[in-house]
Amino acid sequence: MERLNLFKSQLISNYTSNINMKKYPLSKSPDDVVICGYARTPLGRAVKGSFKDTQPEILAKFAIQGVLERTKVNPEDVQEIVFGNVLGPGCNNMKLRQAGFLAGLSENTTFMTVNRLCSSGLQAIMNLAYAISNGQVDCGIAGGAESMSISDMNSLVDINSIPEESFEHEKARNCLIPMGLTSENVAEKFGIGRKEQDQFAFESYKKAVDAQKKGYFEKEIVPVTTQIKDKDGNLKTITVTKDEGPKETPLETLTKLKPAFKKDGSSTAGNSSQTTDGAAAVLLMRRSVAEKKGIKIIGKIVGYAVEGVPPEIMGIGPAVAIPSVLKKTGLTVNDIDIFEVNEAFASQAIYSLKKVGIPFEKANPKGGAIALGHPLGCTGARMLCTLFTELERTNKKLGVISMCIGSGMGAAAVLERE
Repeated sequence: MERLNLFKSQLISNYTSNINMKKYPLSKSPDDVVICGYARTPLGRAVKGSFKDTQPEILAKFAIQGVLERTKVNPEDVQEIVFGNVLGPGCNNMKLRQAGFLAGLSENTTFMTVNRLCSSGLQAIMNLAYAISNGQVDCGIAGGAESMSISDMNSLVDINSIPEESFEHEKARNCLIPMGLTSENVAEKFGIGRKEQDQFAFESYKKAVDAQKKGYFEKEIVPVTTQIKDKDGNLKTITVTKDEGPKETPLETLTKLKPAFKKDGSSTAGNSSQTTDGAAAVLLMRRSVAEKKGIKIIGKIVGYAVEGVPPEIMGIGPAVAIPSVLKKTGLTVNDIDIFEVNEAFASQAIYSLKKVGIPFEKANPKGGAIALGHPLGCTGARMLCTLFTELERTNKKLGVISMCIGSGMGAAAVLERE
């Protein structure tokens, strides 16, 4: 009996030890998926901005080239590229495959695109991380690219092709609700008023303008030289070096804007994310490979979670995804230094921060998508660039990236700066 009890005790001890091994903090392992570099283009205003005539493969080229130059990794060592894209036909797979060649990679580097709507850039990073952790590849580049000038939101759904069965099923039908109306649903259901939304948007613009003036974005951005057509159709070569979204926006200006999606609604063009063009790229490696090749490691992926929510209030996704990933990693809100929560709409961002208990001063310290823009397939990767530059600038360690996802989901990742 004594030996049996001892065996049970050891079994419980081993089980508990194994569970704890999955929690943060983890000791460094040769098999860790690590972040070795990142780069993003400036974000251009869709339709009216500097990238209105720039194809997504050109934007992606500059992001990929940027991360290769910054990390000094041998292009021959890059085994796979995974990029997020939402609006292009077939997730712009052909175009973004071209981006790899344009950036100097060979035909030996495999390529794929993914579409998880607003989380596509983050999902691309995680798909590559899965491949590295499973031993499929040792080194790759993940990110996202979107031209909302060339492909608009109308490409998401062809309403005429929806079968009758989908209209008859409530949840299936609710997947078709325009994003702006889901913002109104969140505002009404949870009591997020117009005044609060405008104030939140004002703060986003203020933080972004201040960060841009102080040069806080410069380390994450690579310049893009491209061509733009003038009003007469003549091409002009320009070099873009900074985001076009941030601008001095008085609160009084925001309060005068009309509702954009619903009569007597509270979501406006001023307290919703901007439509934007841009690309971002992140270099991931297995720790043992990075160390062997002498590639600097700047961080690692700690955990990831995706959760589903009702489609009609899809914006609440971060409110469930963030607690999920914190639980998986054994962390609390207090452990996280910076939260990057995508501002698809002020209504859903406010609700998510309040619901999770995130202090507003910890969230989006350089502004969010309301001020910077939301190039759908790029955003998750852009947020990683913005997070890591801020963690480094402030000498902080842990960050969370999270966003809502069209059709009713939320994604969240915990990242550590080393």
